[in-house]
Amino acid sequence: MAKGRKNSLYPGISDELSALMRTGWADTERHDLRPDEQAPHAARRRAALSARFPGERLVVPSGSLRIRSNDSHYPFRAYTGYVHLTGDQTRDGALVLEPRADGGHDAHCYQLPRDGRDSDEFWTGMTSELWMGRRRSLAESEVVFGLPCRDIRTITEDLLDSGVPTRLVRGHSPELDAALGTDEERDAEFEEAVSGLRLVKDAWEIGELRRAVDSTVRGFTDVVRELSQAIATSERWIEGTFFRRARVEGNDVGYGSICAAGEHATIMHWTDNDGPVRPGELLLLDAGVETRTLYTADVTRTLPVSGTFTPLQRKVYDAVYEAQEAGMAAVKPGARFRDFHEAAQRSLTARLVEWGFIDGPAERAYELSLQRRFTMAGTGHMLGLDVHDCASARNEEYVDGILEPGMVLTVEPGLYFQPDDLTVPEEWRGIGVRIEDDLLVTPDGHENLSAGLPRSADEVEAWMAKSAG
Repeated sequence: MAKGRKNSLYPGISDELSALMRTGWADTERHDLRPDEQAPHAARRRAALSARFPGERLVVPSGSLRIRSNDSHYPFRAYTGYVHLTGDQTRDGALVLEPRADGGHDAHCYQLPRDGRDSDEFWTGMTSELWMGRRRSLAESEVVFGLPCRDIRTITEDLLDSGVPTRLVRGHSPELDAALGTDEERDAEFEEAVSGLRLVKDAWEIGELRRAVDSTVRGFTDVVRELSQAIATSERWIEGTFFRRARVEGNDVGYGSICAAGEHATIMHWTDNDGPVRPGELLLLDAGVETRTLYTADVTRTLPVSGTFTPLQRKVYDAVYEAQEAGMAAVKPGARFRDFHEAAQRSLTARLVEWGFIDGPAERAYELSLQRRFTMAGTGHMLGLDVHDCASARNEEYVDGILEPGMVLTVEPGLYFQPDDLTVPEEWRGIGVRIEDDLLVTPDGHENLSAGLPRSADEVEAWMAKSAG
């Protein structure tokens, strides 16, 4: 008898069943595959990375499944740098750039091959193909990604004892972290380079971001149409409504949707989404569709649940809109990345001083960052394969860098008056407003990729009146 699984309803696997399961399987190798449209772009990205590290081996793992509970796993999402350099989204993989003596690198993609039919593991293993779905064969992957592919189970043996200086993106493969014994400081420099490589998007990436934003616009419209059902239930109706659009048109949401009604709108990353949706209050919806190639949008609109802003809500909304306009005007090639943040924050600071919530003059208040009590966060970030893309890039290239055509970033000022803040009048407490759009830096300025969603208070009210179900 073959050994069975713990707590199985079956006492074991008979030799006869084992033999039966190993026979009678058709050859399902696919011979009709074509190269992925991203393959040539990924090749250029690898070449750029290769040029940064001549004579060194470079290893970028894809990551592995993580257990949610017992034998249930979280949905897998490959490491962003691996996806960017290969186009592959599978688990238990690794890209290896092997240095050549004459310069440059040879690229290999290590992957988990298809399950053979010569053991019981292919039908009893909880991560096997019969449980989790068919994988590509190594030959199939070579066609799709334009890379020589090898069995990941040999990678440690292949890479050890070669004497080649090696850099590894750590934290995605415990086995490689332990086995390769690379230098942590050098590895951190390598991860910075992998992240920084995504700062300027190529034309194919920009196209994917357009698709993500367009789907997101449709998702926001879905929410407005179903607001009456959210009022009858909770924020979770809003979350589910947007999620449906994300799953139908893309891969998933790009991050946990923030469906924050009422005073929840003052919480920067409210994702419980279990509160009531009441007429007369505001709904702050921060959500983005992730495409099937894993590029995500990141858009926020603050909507009056009843369809019309109250005078005070409009006053706060207009201040945030004014700040966003100032920030967006600063997005252009040659500008500092910090310029749009500073422009938006100065605008909000002036309003807060005018309203008497912080002491002026406004310039002094800004220099002391007093506005942060009510603005909380920075005004934007890079966007791409990650919602906070390029997060590990060098400061000199990112927050202290200069904007270039092809960069994509968010501009998202906000004002948040906490429900327990005794420094503001009671009627202001619990109001939270954020407006966020996704901007592409162009040779002569910028393009608002999410301009399909209304932004001004009047436009929002008109859109809601037209779209509401």
